[in-house]
Amino acid sequence: MSDLIVTIDGPAASGKSTVARLLADKLDASFLDTGAMYRAVTLAAMQAGVDLNDQRKLLEIVQKCKFQFSAEAGKTAVCIDNTDVTEQIRDPEVTSNARYIAGEPTVRAELVRMQRQFAAARQKIVTEGRDQGTVAFADADVKFFLTADAGERARRRQADLGGKDNDQSLEQIQKAIEERDRSDESRAVGPLKPADDAIVVDTTDLSIDQVVEKLLALVKERCSQSK
Repeated sequence: MSDLIVTIDGPAASGKSTVARLLADKLDASFLDTGAMYRAVTLAAMQAGVDLNDQRKLLEIVQKCKFQFSAEAGKTAVCIDNTDVTEQIRDPEVTSNARYIAGEPTVRAELVRMQRQFAAARQKIVTEGRDQGTVAFADADVKFFLTADAGERARRRQADLGGKDNDQSLEQIQKAIEERDRSDESRAVGPLKPADDAIVVDTTDLSIDQVVEKLLALVKERCSQSK
């Protein structure tokens, strides 16, 4: 049973992963990158040539493949059947196709089970995703929902991609982000939305360090109030 669970939800490129990782460091907590989990299943399905609309085949991928997640060099390292795919899961095509995994109820339920299992074995965790505060950890101690202007999120994504995706213009990246938002917000299971008790933080005009310090102060405040 975890003593502290902090959830950070929000749309694509709102800064969730980076902020969650840095906040976890400051809290001496474990970092759970759920986005990496969904991308890993997506990549495994793509490599197996599975129809991403086939619910049964997708569930078989989750059940048959061995997925391993660990923190290395400040980021989540991912292995599928003992093969390192940390870089491959960040491929734009994998990111685009992750919506099929996220929208599949049985697969999503299995991943939520894995997330809870991860948390149960650790004293403190900071977890990020799109339904962490609403579904996976509805009883979390502190919940955040990060947001930012779509244009700013597109610029961040472009910077993250660096030279790995020179064929995409800023406008194309923004369009893809907005389409992902609509998909995440409209799905029947675990839709993207702030938990009723989440603290919403607009990161558009804030640096990563400013966001981390703001969240850290709020966590400490909440924790002191609960004592």
